[in-house]
Amino acid sequence: MLLSTAYFPPLSWFALAAGSPVVQLEAFEHYTKQTWRNRCAIMTAGGRETLHVPVVHSGGKVPIREVRIEYLTPWVVRTERTIDSAYRSSAWFDYYRDSLYSILESGEEYLFDLNLNIINYFLQKIGIPTAVVPTTEWTPQGGGDDWRDALHPKREDTVLRDMGLEKPYFQVFSGKYGFVPNLSVMDLLFNEGPESVFYLRKP
Repeated sequence: MLLSTAYFPPLSWFALAAGSPVVQLEAFEHYTKQTWRNRCAIMTAGGRETLHVPVVHSGGKVPIREVRIEYLTPWVVRTERTIDSAYRSSAWFDYYRDSLYSILESGEEYLFDLNLNIINYFLQKIGIPTAVVPTTEWTPQGGGDDWRDALHPKREDTVLRDMGLEKPYFQVFSGKYGFVPNLSVMDLLFNEGPESVFYLRKP
């Protein structure tokens, strides 16, 4: 299983990862803007909202492993405030909040490392025994287990549907907006807690 890195990945990312004992995380692709690599989607009182990590733009093509996070703006504080506002009334938010925020506040220099820490955190908390291993060289595109370009915020993502996993669970704002599928994995964990693992498995 070959996947691109992602920031608070969508549920489709974790559904794929849960079906494989090992995920190779692409570390040598060129950084691509406006993808899940530095953004995620959550639901707030105002509707679907995108959170993103600002990165340092050095010009030219930069390997994803070398993309630095920009800390000139207080994006961590803004991110935490938005997450607080969106999920403080969810059943499991208080249980996970401090340990998750410690990752955001760690001051990681590189986007890849921050994402890897976040991914491993959710794998552990949800109970998915998948090992995530960064690649050691560039792998040409192609192959049945190559999902690097399959998940994109600007394209339809049918992974959960195709796997028979697109089903509703409780969401804070479902009374206002209905159920919204395939948000960031944090939406599932904050609302379902230890039961999250069953959502990512076929009945």
